[in-house]
Amino acid sequence: MLKKFTFGTPIETEAVIFGEVITGSQESTPYFSIGLSGKDQEQAHVLTYRMGDHDIIYGLGENIRGINKRGWLYESNCTDDPKHTEDKHSLYAAHNFFLVDGKQRFGVFVDAPQKVTFDFGYSDRELMTVTVAHGGFALYILEGDNLRQMVKEFRHAIGRSYIPPKWAMGYGQSRWGYKNAEDIRRVVREHRDNQVPLDSVYMDIDYMERFKDFTVDEDKFPDFPQFVKEMQEQNIHLVPIIDAGVKIEEGYEVYEEGVEKGYFCKKEDGTEFVGGVWPGRVHFPDMLDEEARAWFGRKYQFLTDQGIDGFWNDMNEPALFYGEDHLKEVFHELNEYQKKELDIYSFFGLKATVLGVANYPEDYKTFYHNYRGERVRHDSVHNLYGYYMTRAAGEAFDKIEPDKRLLLYSRASYIGMHRYGGIWMGDNCSWWSHLLMNLQMLPGLNMCGFLYTGADLGGFGADTTEDLMLRWLELGIFTPLMRNHSAAGTRQQEFYQFGHREDFRNIIGLRYGFLPYLYGEFVKAAVTDDMMFLPLSFVYPEDETAAGVEDQLMAGESMMIAPVYKQNAAGRYVYLPEEMKLYRMRSTTSMDTEILPAGHHYVKAELNEVLVFLRPDHLVPFAKGGCNVEELKTSSVNLLHFVRTKASYDWYDDDGYTKNMDMEQGITRITAASDGAVTLSGRKQCDCRLI
Repeated sequence: MLKKFTFGTPIETEAVIFGEVITGSQESTPYFSIGLSGKDQEQAHVLTYRMGDHDIIYGLGENIRGINKRGWLYESNCTDDPKHTEDKHSLYAAHNFFLVDGKQRFGVFVDAPQKVTFDFGYSDRELMTVTVAHGGFALYILEGDNLRQMVKEFRHAIGRSYIPPKWAMGYGQSRWGYKNAEDIRRVVREHRDNQVPLDSVYMDIDYMERFKDFTVDEDKFPDFPQFVKEMQEQNIHLVPIIDAGVKIEEGYEVYEEGVEKGYFCKKEDGTEFVGGVWPGRVHFPDMLDEEARAWFGRKYQFLTDQGIDGFWNDMNEPALFYGEDHLKEVFHELNEYQKKELDIYSFFGLKATVLGVANYPEDYKTFYHNYRGERVRHDSVHNLYGYYMTRAAGEAFDKIEPDKRLLLYSRASYIGMHRYGGIWMGDNCSWWSHLLMNLQMLPGLNMCGFLYTGADLGGFGADTTEDLMLRWLELGIFTPLMRNHSAAGTRQQEFYQFGHREDFRNIIGLRYGFLPYLYGEFVKAAVTDDMMFLPLSFVYPEDETAAGVEDQLMAGESMMIAPVYKQNAAGRYVYLPEEMKLYRMRSTTSMDTEILPAGHHYVKAELNEVLVFLRPDHLVPFAKGGCNVEELKTSSVNLLHFVRTKASYDWYDDDGYTKNMDMEQGITRITAASDGAVTLSGRKQCDCRLI
């Protein structure tokens, strides 16, 4: 049961919405010593806890470093920073939930939309220090004997995770640089001609008229509704991007309406705040104002009316190329630098001045929101902006398409947004370290409710290589969001840019083979408030070795994944907490198997092979594939299996489009005996056989 402790006057985030919560007093807060630092209005709360020598810390959702977060300084301060190197402290999200497992076992959710710092043994090896910037906050504590059950309790309190349409778990191709309809046609044609599966093509900012939200460039996309229909006839879903900033331009309807109705964020003097992003000078819609949020959400109908059924929200930390007022100050400083001879100190001062323009921290203190009738400075609610932008769309979709699931995910987020959409892991790079980071983020995100997630496969920034692209796809076939995405100016990384097309066809095809299992496990995890990807220690809590494994994950009920994430590696070491069956898979029809005992193993994996480990007496429904989700036949499936005596599996499936998740009707129980006999019970008729 959650215990809630309130400090000051917290801003209500609507992250926790269900369940029984016991409210305690500050004086009775367990585990933490609590103090204050700073002065007056900028005074911060400081919570400290003395850790045990072997305490492990899980959580914090989207963040750098490993599964165990101990030993570094993290910040919840949604930040537009694509260079996710080990020296960074914050990424695009604010996911303030973590578990401590060691001398004591407890969970913590710091419900604070302002900046929060988590010093997990960085300053002092044994000391945990959580610092909440100025303003009030709510602290939730939960206790229990089982890590997974504690996560389920927290997840129940924050509400059911978003469930996308089934097609959104197919393969998607994206690039910043698909400039017109013909570029997209070529992407689709190459996939279809080479029989490489594809369900969606993502439209980055190029599709807009001069980067203006809720517009389509008619020169690049003449008769856009007909183009959308053309793609739909090939079972391709177009997924456009929506940015947070609204261009300041006379005659642009969204801008003029927003100004007229007062829906944009304002400075202290009541004038609209002016920032700069893709289209130049912009205003930011006040996503925390209920009326403004509803207005912005209705704007998505401009595209849904043209047949669009999926969106990705971007630049919603919100990102700032510049704040106009500060930019004027910088130009003045640059004029002063012109008068100087630049030595080492003045040169680095000049450099810091220029590089500090983007996402300048003080800019976020100069504009305000109307939140529940109160004027609130932005930095006090900064981490809610992306959450509430995506909430705007999610609430609008409930009215625009009340019975239909639409795809929706975001870059910035806070706990609570998981009810309205998923996230992708931000603008990563084509680095092997980011492949591993992709894997390590998954359980922390699941803990915070974000099940629909995935990274930019192959890397967004920098130049990928064929081997990195293949290895990343070999992880991506298991993540709910499977999207190949890259930045303008980088090496093109569609499969047909490389030589070994058959390998790409086979690896991407495996995604569609696993889709019956992955989709079913996803929905079951959402409905039961469970995790889809778990650290080994969550399943094998008594295994001390499992607790230290950082590069393998349990993926759903039946299997473990252990991707290769090092350049030129022809295999990898794995740890098996129990005897498992290895499937070494090259395609949906080419694979070999072996039984491996518990313990440490070196397992070979050629560049075109995927390693999948099945638990004893477990099953995985496995389809025969197809070029898109619509072609996937679930009336006949194979079963990956490790049956020593008897195995059973509850397979969930549905129509993939409607919102009603009827678990009783959707579950088919599959039972397999060691002699190969398979029986089914439930409403689904299916031909199943062991392979």
